[in-house]
Amino acid sequence: MFLATEENPDAGAELSSEITEKVGILAELWNKINWQQVMISGIVLFLQILLSVIIFFILKKIGHVLIETIFRKYIKENHTLPNRYNTLYKLSKNLYNSILYFILVYAILGLIGIDLGPLIAGAGVIGLALSLGAQGFVSDIVNGFMILLEKQLDVGDVVKINDIMGVVEDVNLKTTKLKDFDGTIHFIPNRAITVISNRSRADMRVMLEIRLFPNTDLDHVRTIIEGVNARFIPQYEEITVKPTNISFVPVGSGQTAVQIIMYTKAGTEFAIRNTFYEKYVDALSKEGIELPKINMDLASQ
Repeated sequence: MFLATEENPDAGAELSSEITEKVGILAELWNKINWQQVMISGIVLFLQILLSVIIFFILKKIGHVLIETIFRKYIKENHTLPNRYNTLYKLSKNLYNSILYFILVYAILGLIGIDLGPLIAGAGVIGLALSLGAQGFVSDIVNGFMILLEKQLDVGDVVKINDIMGVVEDVNLKTTKLKDFDGTIHFIPNRAITVISNRSRADMRVMLEIRLFPNTDLDHVRTIIEGVNARFIPQYEEITVKPTNISFVPVGSGQTAVQIIMYTKAGTEFAIRNTFYEKYVDALSKEGIELPKINMDLASQ
């Protein structure tokens, strides 16, 4: 570059003149900017966005209170199950939040000065393209709507879906959230749900079988079991139908089992089964009734 300048001094002068001219133009543009107006416009824009956010949170809080009030009044007047209330409440709140967030984003973009017309048109085109490969998503929505419409399950219900049993944590138009008894959370797409076995809509049967040796005095066993029932069953409000008959059934390998059947409120069947199994076995042992240690234990005959 220095060589070119020494050989052609005019070229260096022209370059310097061009740089000076551009700096002058930039300085002129900079000086023409009304920084006071820019600052005022920025502060006004910030305040407008802040006001929009504040209004958003106020409407969100008011909406949640109204939704909760409406559903509490609904459940009181129509005697709807609390689980049903929780399901509809969560669904309504999610829909309301989605609408509010859309309005907030729409308002902020409008304040910034972004033309929303082309964005909406573009979103429509993209949505049309995505819909061609979104049959699964549509199936989720349709199936989820039918599940909610037909009241097949509610939040808090114990259900079995696709061989998975657990408590319904959440249900919406796309997925059903199920919590297994070991704590595992399952997210099941609604389109994959074909059969729902709901264990929370009616009283559940509890059937207990305790194996006995073939030479056991069955009348003595019946008396012991009836004594346990008479003493403890009145203490448990969960039991809706008391055992009526004490039966003895064959269970293979030459063994017999005493069978007790009762019904409990939904969700309490496992606790009642475990509790009374322990009470029956304890009472039989105290009365000298020997029980097989394993299925094929036939030594005491």
